[in-house]
Amino acid sequence: VQLVESGGGLVQAGGSLRLSCAASGSIFSINAMGWYRQAPGKQRELVASIGSVGNAIYGGSVKGRFTISRDYAKNTVSLQMNSLKPEDTAVYYCNVVGRTTNWAEFASWGQGTQVTVSS
Repeated sequence: VQLVESGGGLVQAGGSLRLSCAASGSIFSINAMGWYRQAPGKQRELVASIGSVGNAIYGGSVKGRFTISRDYAKNTVSLQMNSLKPEDTAVYYCNVVGRTTNWAEFASWGQGTQVTVSS
């Protein structure tokens, strides 16, 4: 299973960015799609995740500012990030969990995309 991320970049505080991730390969089903982030010197943390029935969860620091959405037909997930803060600066990783056509479970990570918010 391959993940291709797009979006990210440099933005001023208060601005917006949109990240997208497309999953492809021998996918039978996807349980959850989400985004994690890792800032320098910090552990990777959950930003947002969305399940198979549209149930979404968010990390506490992004609630009310970020919105995750999913296209079930295209196996894509997007993260709309508004009111960005300098502390949102990190490498953002797409994560997808599901089953392959061989019925094997998988958990795949994207290559990461840099988000930098300037003050």
